[in-house]
Amino acid sequence: MSGVNGPAVVADDVSIEYRVTGGRPIRAVDGITLTVGSGEILAVLGESGSGKSSFAAAVAGQLGARGEGEGAHRRHIVGGELTVLGQRIRGLRPSSRRLGRLTGRIGYLSQDAADRLSPDLTVGEAIAEPIYARDRRFDRKEAGLIVARLVDAVHLPLGVMRLNTWELSSGQRQRVALAQALVLEPQLLVADEPARGVDVLVRQSVLEALASLQRNRQFSAVVVSSDLREARALADRVAVMAEGRLVGLGTFDEVLDSPVDPYVRTLAATAARPVKRPTTGAAGAPRRSAAPRRPATAGAGTSTPRQEQQ
Repeated sequence: MSGVNGPAVVADDVSIEYRVTGGRPIRAVDGITLTVGSGEILAVLGESGSGKSSFAAAVAGQLGARGEGEGAHRRHIVGGELTVLGQRIRGLRPSSRRLGRLTGRIGYLSQDAADRLSPDLTVGEAIAEPIYARDRRFDRKEAGLIVARLVDAVHLPLGVMRLNTWELSSGQRQRVALAQALVLEPQLLVADEPARGVDVLVRQSVLEALASLQRNRQFSAVVVSSDLREARALADRVAVMAEGRLVGLGTFDEVLDSPVDPYVRTLAATAARPVKRPTTGAAGAPRRSAAPRRPATAGAGTSTPRQEQQ
C-alpha cells in the first residue's frame, strides 16, 4: 500500500536544527541515515531530548508547522535529504501544495494528540474531522461506516461515538486519536509515543490495536518510543537515537546483542524478555453491522463507563 516504487522513507545524512531568537541554532538531529521499507514498522527509540520526536515530525511533514508544540515552527532540515513516499521534504514550505498532498497520505499521531481532541465534538465527529476537512460534501452515511469500523478496530464500544471526547478516559482518548490519524487510510503512519499517558492496565490494548490495524492495512509506520519493551512488541527493526545521533540500527537482536554505544549497552543490560507481537484477531472488522447515519450521533447504547476499556 505504499503507493510508491521503493521504500516509504529514505533519510540520507539528515540534520535538523532549532532556530533560536538571539542565539545560535540548536542541533536536534545530527546526520541520520536510515530506510523504512514498504509495509514495515520501524521503532525509533531514545531518551527524552534524543531528537527522536524532531525526526518523526520531519518524516510526517510537520517541520515548520505551528501548533506542534512550543518552538516547533522553528525546526528545519539543514543538512542531507529526506524522501517520504517518493517526495523530497527539504525545502518544501509548510503552505506548499506538494507538502499538503503528501501529508494527506501520512497519518500523524503527535505526543499530545489525545489532549488536542476538541471537547466540543463527539467521538464520531472527532474521528471524521479529517474526512470533512478534505471534502465537506463527503457522504455522511459512508463516513459513519468508516468511523464505526475504526472505533471497533481500536477496541472501543460503538456507543462511545455519541459521547463527547472530554467524557472519555485518557486511554480511550488516545485510541480515538489513533483512529483519527488513520481515518484517511494513510500509506504511512508516524506515531510519537502512541501509549503516552495511557494507564498501564490498558497500554497493551492500545499497542495491540495499532499492531492489528497495521497488519490488516499493511501501511508503513514509524513509531517513536522511550520504552524498549513496547517498541519491541510493535516493530521489526529499531533505530536507537542518543543526543541527536543514530547509535544503533537493525533488528532488535542485532542492535542489542552487539552494543557499542554506551546508551545501547544500557538498553541491552536492562532489556526485558521479548514481547511477542499478537498474531490473531481481526480487529479491523466491525463486530456489528448497524451503520451510523452520521458520525455525530451514531452508535448504540445509553452510556459508557469512563473507566479504561480493557
